[in-house]
Amino acid sequence: MQSSLVYSCHGAAKQVTGSCHLLRCGEHQVLIDCGMFQGRHEEEQANTEPFGFDPAQVDALLLTHAHLDHCGRIPRLVRQGFRGRIITTAATRDLARIVLLDAARLQEEDAARNERSGHRRGEPAPEPLSTLDDAFRALNLFADPAGYDQVVPVAQGITAQFLDAGHILGSASILLTLGEGAQQRRMLFSGDLGSSGRPILRDPTPAPPADYVVMESTYGDRDHRALPDSIDELYEAVSSTLARGGNVIIPTFALERAQEVLYYLHQGMRQQRIPEHTPVFLDSPMAISATDVFRRHPECFDEEFAATLRQDDPFSMPNLRFSRDASDSMAINRIEGGAIIMAGSGMCNGGRVRHHLRHNLWRERSGIVFVGYAAEGTLARRIINGARRVSIFGEDIAVNARVWTINGFSAHAGRDELISWLGSHPRRTVFLVHGEVERGMQAMESALAARGVTTRLPGMHEPIVLD
Repeated sequence: MQSSLVYSCHGAAKQVTGSCHLLRCGEHQVLIDCGMFQGRHEEEQANTEPFGFDPAQVDALLLTHAHLDHCGRIPRLVRQGFRGRIITTAATRDLARIVLLDAARLQEEDAARNERSGHRRGEPAPEPLSTLDDAFRALNLFADPAGYDQVVPVAQGITAQFLDAGHILGSASILLTLGEGAQQRRMLFSGDLGSSGRPILRDPTPAPPADYVVMESTYGDRDHRALPDSIDELYEAVSSTLARGGNVIIPTFALERAQEVLYYLHQGMRQQRIPEHTPVFLDSPMAISATDVFRRHPECFDEEFAATLRQDDPFSMPNLRFSRDASDSMAINRIEGGAIIMAGSGMCNGGRVRHHLRHNLWRERSGIVFVGYAAEGTLARRIINGARRVSIFGEDIAVNARVWTINGFSAHAGRDELISWLGSHPRRTVFLVHGEVERGMQAMESALAARGVTTRLPGMHEPIVLD
């Protein structure tokens, strides 16, 4: 190799979101993910700050999956000079198109709204983080997709292999082989890892031998509740709320979680654990589009689910109603009880779910069911933590509805699954990213140290020379 390898973390460094990793290998620079920061206002402000590297010097971007906190800053990267190839799986490419265009549209709408309010106050309005034009230019840089386990050339002396991460449709861990001959090094980026035994996707591929591993630690401090128990609790939350005459509100992540919950609701109705003719509303244009993408990528499915989809499509149950238009969404708010309403976003920081919370949180007979991770500073986390009142659209709303938190549906691997995924291969260093320092990261650091594994928590923009 011509010179030392240098790794630096430019997002998800001692925090949960904003995944972005740069690897310098000789004369080449490769970026792994370029996601948005989400959570508290001050964390989201980091989206407008410099990347910590020159986007124009990056040869290629490898994308692990299409969640916004892994791909959301790609249009901004392009705006600031990136012109390299974007390499990912076929399903991730299709989902990223939905996610990036939706995010750009929302950012343009927010900018226009801020401009109107700023004009009234005589203040300049900030530009959107990215525009639809930026998003389309980014989408034009996506190269031919990589198949799972296929070795893909990235740059001279650098190849990548995408391994199934089992997190969402198309998600991958990425194994980089760097240099040639005796100087060759292997570096593995976990991306986000899923749990084993889920009904739709295959289990994550165990980590192969690699000198260095960059590993997520979102749930490095705890395991999830057993999936069968979580399914039982979902059915109890839904059936008891409907029996009280209330609505069930499920804040929904558009990619994977929405489709998985639809599958379980379908199963619950077939087993008569949920009233069979209960109307189910999927009030998320992105989730509806993502569900269409699911049908196009059976190569990602668990064999059992692929067979189920051919015989009895859970995404086509007769009482499922897709709400694409804003007028359809507004009509749902006139339903005072007896419906299951799934709406984005999962952390309740935006999207249509905030309108449904505004109309249902104060009703004692309603139920709010959280089935995914909620970052600190989000509306979802405030409700989960027991807030008695919250502000939605500037209105003070009492939290009288029953709140359910069912963490067994998390798309992230738990502590023991992360350790099992890493395996016993010798590693020079495992870099822990994508987690809360005092919880996931430090707990995983201790657990791996007890197994003789050398770990490190990289700092933001910190260059680390690899032997």
